[in-house]
Amino acid sequence: MHAIRAMTIEDYDAVIELMKRTPGVTFRDADSREATSRYLERNPGLSFVATVEGEIVGCLMSGHDGRRGYLQHLVVQPAHRRKGIANALVGTCLDALARHGIVKSHLDVLKSNELAHAYWRSQGWTLRTDIDRYSFIRGTSENA
Repeated sequence: MHAIRAMTIEDYDAVIELMKRTPGVTFRDADSREATSRYLERNPGLSFVATVEGEIVGCLMSGHDGRRGYLQHLVVQPAHRRKGIANALVGTCLDALARHGIVKSHLDVLKSNELAHAYWRSQGWTLRTDIDRYSFIRGTSENA
């Protein structure tokens, strides 16, 4: 049986190792301990981890800009998939965002991550084809 709890910066090492071991999930400079700490402080109580017998087996981070929610880095250890953990993490994040008045959320999925695309479609999320996302990196790091 799994438990869901709010993510803290003390969970960082375990979450990052889980991310690094998950195909289709990228680890960038923006995922540093310092950046993650800022994100958690800016969005308190909106990111969560799933544990089984005290071990972190899943994570989902979320935040908002005052209008829309953003979900990031849904990961679940392969051995613990298909047990409702991803759905519990998503539901917990969406409920937490709703308490802040946020009823519409977005997420990004790499085009090459077919497993993630299949999951989100199966959960009723809609692939947007009416917008394109543009990014800009200030500085020289291509891994930002």
